[in-house]
Amino acid sequence: MTAPLRVGLMGCADIARRRMLPAMAASPDVEIAAIASRDLDRAAACARRFGGRPLRGYDALLRSADVTAVYVPLPTALHARWVEAALLAGKHVLAEKPLATDQATAQRLVVLAAERGLALMENVMFVRHGQHAVVRELLAAGAIGEPRAFHAAFTVPRRPEGDIRHRADLGGGALWDTGVYPLRAALDLLGPDQIVVGAVLSAGPRLEVETWGSALLRTPRGAAVHLTFGLDNAYASMYSIWGSEGTITLGHAFTPAADHRPSIRLGLPSGAKTITLEPADQVAAALAAFVTAARSQPPPGDDGCVRQAKLLDEIRSAASPANHQRLSRETYV
Repeated sequence: MTAPLRVGLMGCADIARRRMLPAMAASPDVEIAAIASRDLDRAAACARRFGGRPLRGYDALLRSADVTAVYVPLPTALHARWVEAALLAGKHVLAEKPLATDQATAQRLVVLAAERGLALMENVMFVRHGQHAVVRELLAAGAIGEPRAFHAAFTVPRRPEGDIRHRADLGGGALWDTGVYPLRAALDLLGPDQIVVGAVLSAGPRLEVETWGSALLRTPRGAAVHLTFGLDNAYASMYSIWGSEGTITLGHAFTPAADHRPSIRLGLPSGAKTITLEPADQVAAALAAFVTAARSQPPPGDDGCVRQAKLLDEIRSAASPANHQRLSRETYV
């Protein structure tokens, strides 16, 4: 019998307490070895609930010989520093998205993991849900003909005052927080070779970062890709694909509950059809994928996070005021 993967947590973030720690505690393939925090009392409270020993500080976690892998749910701006430190300490790494805030850093971390024979996985959990595999199968089978347009949205209501996602120094903002979801869906379903055409990033009053935005991309075959994301919007979690012969629409696309029964709506000239699937736990599936990667020899390489980082860079650049002026001249002059 294969021994469980001994995982240490770097911080007690909300997503760790709500999703990943319960999944780790329930998995026979994972043992929570340690929970580290800058606040030892906070680490101890998490450890009492989920197991593992509490540690003060992230360096103590990386020095722990009995920790084989590290989960990094820290604020976005801290990902690169601590992912690199964990890899240099010989640990497999599961990092919350985005892996890094620029393409060059993401590429460097992926190369470092490969050089050291370590698994490095960006925790974009929704891609592990079986509903998207069914959509890919429908597209591959030509169920809606040639894809012509893709619309995806992931938006959430206004965050409270003081939320870390409003802080520029911690890597906040809607693009890196919610924009990753529709972008990654577009890449997984329509392929990686997409080009950014334009983007808009907007901020609420007195905020340091964008709180909502949209981007327009295109595929090499000319399909339009429209992405919407936000931290100050009505809730939306969906995507639709328009083809030459039909449409595919999926609600609850990005954060479905484990007991949610997915419904894929297939629109065809002959009429609409609903494909209902069995529930699936994407958190458990993502954790299982990481365990498999950590046990592989050699571990798998880049899972798309570098291309994703490149397009996030380009979306931010396209949304800059200078670029808006250039695009306006090219469009209307």
